[in-house]
Amino acid sequence: IERATNLLPQFLRPRTFDTAQAVNGLRQALWGFFKKIVVADNCAILANGIFDNYENLSGGALVIGAVAFSFQIYGDFSGYSDIAIGISRLFGFSLMRNFNYPYFSRDIAEFWRRWHISLTTWFRDYIYIPLGGSRGSKWMVFRNTLVIFLVSGFWHGANWNFICWGLYYFVLLALEKLFLLPYLKKGRVWPHIYTLFLVV
Repeated sequence: IERATNLLPQFLRPRTFDTAQAVNGLRQALWGFFKKIVVADNCAILANGIFDNYENLSGGALVIGAVAFSFQIYGDFSGYSDIAIGISRLFGFSLMRNFNYPYFSRDIAEFWRRWHISLTTWFRDYIYIPLGGSRGSKWMVFRNTLVIFLVSGFWHGANWNFICWGLYYFVLLALEKLFLLPYLKKGRVWPHIYTLFLVV
């Protein structure tokens, strides 16, 4: 989801073939294909096999399915983004980075700053900040965050599971802001594990 202010002026600028930029773009596109074809597609086989038979499997198997699905969805989304960014670079266009190692985040707020960056920054700039952003009382900030995640749920699909998904992340962010952030900032390894566990 590229910003017009970044993309449209690039159509007006003269572009010449740049070998180094083309090689860099092809490398990123190939990395995207690897994430999509090798990582995501193989994780999908495992995740689908487990979730298609979830009634007959143990809790441990379901955890493996959830982890496989998490890597599948990351490989799909970030792989597609890398392919688009790389091919665009091949033709002289520069697109924004869309994923920044989100599964290495130390808290849920950081996860959302690293995951699908073009979408989350769009929600921030066009919904969250006009509502007041982080200014105002703590409850106004919570209201603005709730609106963002409900809208994000609707954006993913008009279905109750997506609304629940948005509410889930709102609750996690609220709990972090109210109670957990001081403890997360002190830890070194466990905040990463905490975040990955809740996201998976």
